[in-house]
Amino acid sequence: MSENEIVVYSVLGAIVLLLIIKSVILVTEKTVAVIQRLGKFKKMAPAGLGFIIPFIDKKAGRINLRVQQLDVDVETKTRDDVFVHIRVSVQFQVMKDKLHESFYALDNPRHQISSYVFDDVRAEVPKMELDDVFAKKEEIAVAVRQNIADSMDDYGYMIVKALITDIDPDAHVKESMNRINAAKRDKEATMEEAEAAKITVVKAAEADAESKRLSGEGIAQQRLEIVRGFKESVEDFQKSLKNITHEEVMQFVLLTQYFDTLNNIGANGKNTTMLMPHSPGAMQDFQQQIVSGTAFGQKMSENMEEED
Repeated sequence: MSENEIVVYSVLGAIVLLLIIKSVILVTEKTVAVIQRLGKFKKMAPAGLGFIIPFIDKKAGRINLRVQQLDVDVETKTRDDVFVHIRVSVQFQVMKDKLHESFYALDNPRHQISSYVFDDVRAEVPKMELDDVFAKKEEIAVAVRQNIADSMDDYGYMIVKALITDIDPDAHVKESMNRINAAKRDKEATMEEAEAAKITVVKAAEADAESKRLSGEGIAQQRLEIVRGFKESVEDFQKSLKNITHEEVMQFVLLTQYFDTLNNIGANGKNTTMLMPHSPGAMQDFQQQIVSGTAFGQKMSENMEEED
C-alpha cells in the first residue's frame, strides 16, 4: 500500500469516527434533550443513549424535569402604608405531557414566573394591614400559587408550591413594633406584680383578721375562766367562813388580783418604766376605793329592788 493510500484511508477513518461521535448523544437522568432537524423540532430524546443524523439533526437544548425553586424578592406596601420586603419561594416543575410548550412557548420561564409573583403579591398585600400580612402569610402563598398555576399551565409548567419565606418591614417600623411589644410586656408584668401584691395584702389582712378573731375568742374564754374562778373562790370562802359577806370576799379577791397584776408587770422584761403609788397609805386608799365601790353597787341594787 502506497503512502498516498494510507493518507486517504486515514482521512476517511477520521471522518467516519467524527460522524459516529456526532451521531451519538448522551442524556442524563431527569432531563430531556430537544432534537431539531434543519432548524425544525424533530423529537424529545429521553435519558440514556440516543442517535441523531450528524450535521442535519442537532441538540437544541435540555429540559430539566426536576422540581426547581425560584426565589423572588418583592417590595410592596400594606393597607396601613407600611413598606415591606417579601420573599416568595416558588417551586415548579416541567409537565411531561407538555414538554414542547415548556421549551418553545417561553423565552425565559423564570423571568415570566417572577413577573406573575410580583403582580400577585402586589395585588394581595395592599389589601391587608401589616399585622395581617404576618398572620395570613399562608393565605397569601395559596393565592399566589393558584394565580401562577392557572397562568403557567398553558406554558407546560406545574407550580408545585409557593412559600412566603421572609417578611421584612421597614427598619423604623420594626423598631416601633419592638417598642410596642416591649411596652405591652411591661404592662403585663406590672399587672402581674400588682395582682401578686394584691394577693399578698389580702392574705395578710385575712391572716390578721383570723388572728384577731382567735385572740378575741381567747380573751373571752379567759374572762369566762376568771369569772368562774371568782365564783368558785366566793363559794369556798362562804363555806369556810360563815360570818364573811360576799362583799368582803369580793374585796379580798380584787385586792389579790391587784397584787397578781403588779407581779406580772414586774416579771415582764419588755415593759417600760411605770410609776404608781405603792405605800401602805396608798394600799389603804386602794382598799377603801374597792369597799366604797362595793357599797355603792349594793346601794344601787337595793334602790332598783325598791322601785320594782
